[in-house]
Amino acid sequence: MAKLMLIDGNSILNRAFYGLQGNMLLRTSDGLYTNAVYGFLNIMNKYLAEDNPEYIAVAFDLRAPTFRHKKFEAYKAQRKGMPEELVCQVPLIKELLDAMKIKRFEIAGYEADDIIGTLATRAEDEGLEAIIVTGDKDSFQLVSDSITVKNPVTKAGRTETDIYTPEKVEERYGSGPECMVDIKGLMGDPSDNIPGIPGVGEKTAVELIKQYSTIENIYEHIEDITKKALKEKLLNNKELAFLSRELSVICRDVPVEWDLDDMKNEDPDEELLYDVFSKLQFKSLIKKYNLKPPKGQEANVDLSVFEKRTEDIYISDSNVFQREMKAFKEYMRENQDLTVIVEFGRDKVGTPRTLTLFAQNYKCLIIEILEEGTFGMEVPESELCEELGKLLPDIKIVGHDVKAFVVYQKYMGNKNITVDFDTALAMYVIDPSQNKSGVEKLAEIYLGIEEGKLTNSADRVRAVSILKPYMEAAMKNDDQMDLYYKIELPLIHVLSDMECQGFKINTNELEIIGRKLDERIAELTDMIYEEAHDNTFNINSPKQLGVILFERLALNSGAKTSSKAYSTSAEVLEEIEDQHPIVPLILEYRQYTKLKSTYIEGLISVKNQVTGKIHSSLNQTITVTGRLSSTEPNLQNIPVRMELGREIRKAFIPSDSEHILLDADYSQIELRVLAHITEDECMCDAFMKNEDIHTRTASEVFNVPFDEVTSQDRSRAKAVNFGIVYGIGDLRLAKDLGITRQEARNYMDEYLENFSSVRDYMKNIIQKGKRDGYVTTVFGRHRYIPELLSPNFKTRSFGERVALNTPIQGTAADIIKIAMIDVYNELKNRGLKSRLILQVHDELIIDTFRSEKEEVADILKKSMENAADLKVPLQVDVKEGESWFYAK
Repeated sequence: MAKLMLIDGNSILNRAFYGLQGNMLLRTSDGLYTNAVYGFLNIMNKYLAEDNPEYIAVAFDLRAPTFRHKKFEAYKAQRKGMPEELVCQVPLIKELLDAMKIKRFEIAGYEADDIIGTLATRAEDEGLEAIIVTGDKDSFQLVSDSITVKNPVTKAGRTETDIYTPEKVEERYGSGPECMVDIKGLMGDPSDNIPGIPGVGEKTAVELIKQYSTIENIYEHIEDITKKALKEKLLNNKELAFLSRELSVICRDVPVEWDLDDMKNEDPDEELLYDVFSKLQFKSLIKKYNLKPPKGQEANVDLSVFEKRTEDIYISDSNVFQREMKAFKEYMRENQDLTVIVEFGRDKVGTPRTLTLFAQNYKCLIIEILEEGTFGMEVPESELCEELGKLLPDIKIVGHDVKAFVVYQKYMGNKNITVDFDTALAMYVIDPSQNKSGVEKLAEIYLGIEEGKLTNSADRVRAVSILKPYMEAAMKNDDQMDLYYKIELPLIHVLSDMECQGFKINTNELEIIGRKLDERIAELTDMIYEEAHDNTFNINSPKQLGVILFERLALNSGAKTSSKAYSTSAEVLEEIEDQHPIVPLILEYRQYTKLKSTYIEGLISVKNQVTGKIHSSLNQTITVTGRLSSTEPNLQNIPVRMELGREIRKAFIPSDSEHILLDADYSQIELRVLAHITEDECMCDAFMKNEDIHTRTASEVFNVPFDEVTSQDRSRAKAVNFGIVYGIGDLRLAKDLGITRQEARNYMDEYLENFSSVRDYMKNIIQKGKRDGYVTTVFGRHRYIPELLSPNFKTRSFGERVALNTPIQGTAADIIKIAMIDVYNELKNRGLKSRLILQVHDELIIDTFRSEKEEVADILKKSMENAADLKVPLQVDVKEGESWFYAK
């Protein structure tokens, strides 16, 4: 018997959406939501594979009212509309079904159930077997010997399928499929707002229909019902019972055209399907369906560069290296303006191990590097860098994360390097959430090369050699070419110089601070043991600490982790900080022990014994905000709220006695950016008059004259200002200020009343983020925020905070990057000896040659204040000192 599979499109689409959602949503790199489409396709393919039907159709609801609304105005009235992130996927799934040549139906005035009921009944009449795929139990009334319902359900976190035949329906409900509408007439259906009889649930309805078969028969034998309350409910709501049953009946005579040929399960239109899958970025499905680009599109990506694999040369011998480098340089001289593509390979501890060089239409050289002072057949570092030093001034470099190669060459003395393109940096600009994408991923996205096809460094450099135009096209599409070529790419040289320069460290000073920390840690340890009733235990052991806090001291909030130990995280301890004196002591103990291990022992261990400096790695593609980050060690995160934390900066000193540190810091840059973006009249006025913004805010919010604002007023206004910038709520503000939540709410309401343009910005930017899927900085940096459309409240709230803050924090990050480039170029162009050595958020530090101090201070101030043309002035404070501590 031939099979016709009928899929309830809305039901399965909803299931797919919520089933694949979790707290996040699948989306394409340009923000198009796809999780419901992907899930729908997987569910449909599962059942197609199981049943292999000869015919298939999908039915959808339309938004127009149906005949049921005319009978009962409140039908489905309580239903919330589809989430925005699902609404936008409905046309995508229909487009996908069309490409797959799967017939779809939607008819005004009828629901998908009615269309399916009509088609299933017609199939039965024609001698076909109908298989209905739906999550809606209404369809059980359609079940017969020829009509089966497959009902996807979630059991114990897994999706399974309940298959309903007449026997299965009777087993579950005690009556056949023909009785399902009577059962629903009695019990109703809250999801459709079908009232049923108030107080009659499924169990009672099933029992009544099992005994009496129909609603009519129940009322004919109403006197036989012995339960007084049930009898009264039935008598008082008779009309509702019959109306509810009528609303529950699936219509089987919808005016739908029956054409079996039109519903044939046939091969898809491969060209259309390729286009749809490409738009949705379903790379795995393109591979699964073995789809190829439509004719005429294949030529868009020229992969001929991969045909020359036989010319790859692995060099692990100095003689071969000299011969091949000579030939390589001759080729470069004969073919001027060529670009060399590099891949710089290091081992786990960062030691250089390989360097791969490739020029268009030339063989690929994979050079194995010998670290100086070891033995082997590899090419010595000094020999490699000497030859590269002769080559680098005349070529342009392209690579993936090319800064590592630039830093290496600068360390080895080769400073004349031109970077033409960096694919990792381009991916970071296009979508910072994809910033860890390797060459293999980029080749899959932009070149259509399947994952796993790039098996070695020669393959990867060839892929990098042809990625540039495709990634440039993506950046042009989003107006990000200036962001890339005027900010991010030039920054490579700035950061690589800063890494090479390093920051001089005084380990004697660190050891002095370390001894102070040891003394305080010992004091805290004794105090903690005393508060624990002289119990000695390992304070660093969460398990032992949990027992002390939540069993022996019986503090509240003894939540356990997955390992069945009590949670003693900072978040948990901060919640119970006022319950016992031991808790703040433990929090302070943790702060000091972290200072000791991370910033005393840690800094001493990474000091370069040759230069006497800390050479932190400045990372350009880590944060999604556009900010730089610092690692190995992290110099941007030294705690400054604690006195001993601030003192750590005393250990950072000028490179020698001929130098002094200049420290330049933007004054309230994020609030100035907020004023620029919102054009708030009050805020802009304060900055234009050079008023203290926190005092002005306090004056406006607390309605007191400017010159009568107290220090407490200013402090609270400052918290509100930055609370708005960072998108914190009244609960967090209340905690920060030690006030009630209502007081915090009042402060925020007063603020937004006085700074009304900020209020409008907060509303509009969240709406824009939801609509577009991303927000942007003034300089065009995007941040995609799928969290904005999450059904999870905490996740969605996080997305809203990100949407508020990203344009502000991201623009500030862009401005400091521009300033760094301008300062670097000005120092270089003037031939000065002073060098930029560190950036920490809104702060720049220069190791300044004393005789250049006035000139460098002027360069710093002018470059930073002129880095962006905002509607309010940028203000920079420049200070000097014999250490970072005193300069700051």
